[in-house]
Amino acid sequence: MLKEFKQFALKGNVLDLALGVVIGAAFSKIVTSLVNDLIMPILGLLLGGINFTNLKYVIHPAVAGTLELSIRYGLFIQSIIDFLIIAFSLFIFIKAITSIKKKKAEEVIVIKPSNEELLLTEIRDLLKGK
Repeated sequence: MLKEFKQFALKGNVLDLALGVVIGAAFSKIVTSLVNDLIMPILGLLLGGINFTNLKYVIHPAVAGTLELSIRYGLFIQSIIDFLIIAFSLFIFIKAITSIKKKKAEEVIVIKPSNEELLLTEIRDLLKGK
């Protein structure tokens, strides 16, 4: 059973998947930083100094030691922007990879026919002509 698991774990697809998960996690952190540290402050400035992380609708205010109950729609907006940037980045990346693979597939290797095939083709063409 251990041998079978080792063969399964060392297959190319499993390793590729694991690598993709690790790179995806790192990529997600980069995009989150891009959104939180660059895009949202600029967007907030353009919208009149709004800080999206502070946007919320208070359902029940904090009273005498109880916590405030609120809907934090600003964080939701920020998560949507994160998602859209990640989805667009992945779309561009996959599109580039697909076009590279397509170009490789279009490179057709021209195989020259053997002397026997050339001779048989000539014989066929002569017979057709009669």
